[in-house]
Amino acid sequence: MNYKRIIPDTITSCNLLCGSIAVFLATQGAFMWAFVFILAGAFFDFFDGLSARLLKAPSPIGIQLDSLADDITFGLAPSMMLFCWLRPILGWWAGLALIMAAFSALRLAKFNVDERQHDSFIGLATPANAIFWGGICSMPVSVIAYDWIAWVLIGVSFLSCYLLNAEIPFFSFKGWAKDKIVIISFLVGCLILIGFCVTRAITTKHIEFALFSGTACILWYVILNLLLACAPKKK
Repeated sequence: MNYKRIIPDTITSCNLLCGSIAVFLATQGAFMWAFVFILAGAFFDFFDGLSARLLKAPSPIGIQLDSLADDITFGLAPSMMLFCWLRPILGWWAGLALIMAAFSALRLAKFNVDERQHDSFIGLATPANAIFWGGICSMPVSVIAYDWIAWVLIGVSFLSCYLLNAEIPFFSFKGWAKDKIVIISFLVGCLILIGFCVTRAITTKHIEFALFSGTACILWYVILNLLLACAPKKK
């Protein structure tokens, strides 16, 4: 038995545990804390693969466990947050938001068998999608002034389902060598957005504005990638 595999698998299990706690907190209406645990899950998700590479202890079981954990933390948890957040307005129709969990699972399954995604992504990564929705659901539901806005958010969740599985390239930090300028542009934009949101949180004394910076950064990430995808290719 390779005991080195226990370390990355344990880290992956911590990711799954964070996602499970986030789901529970969402059902209790503690949306900001649910988002905090999604972010904690993202932290563990980053280090499980890193530890496996450093220890030279890749595991077929670890790959499957990682996908299962990711679907809980980055698929079910944000879907449950959106469902519980919109339910006071839409009633059981808010359950349409849970479709996002299924499409997240499909995206993760495709990632496991797609040999093209070593240093970039094809489709929006599930952690990015989870951060986008976590920031929105951390805001007070009172920000929805009209019921139609809630339906627009359901529509945006369907758009998320499409982006998760679309044949659209999304850059990754793993592709630093070939996408250096794009990644730097993205990071500069993120610093500006985070600075604005944090300043807003301090001046209004509402911490949820700081968490909304995650949504703003992911929106910038999606827009930047769509612009790159639509740009004419150099011959």
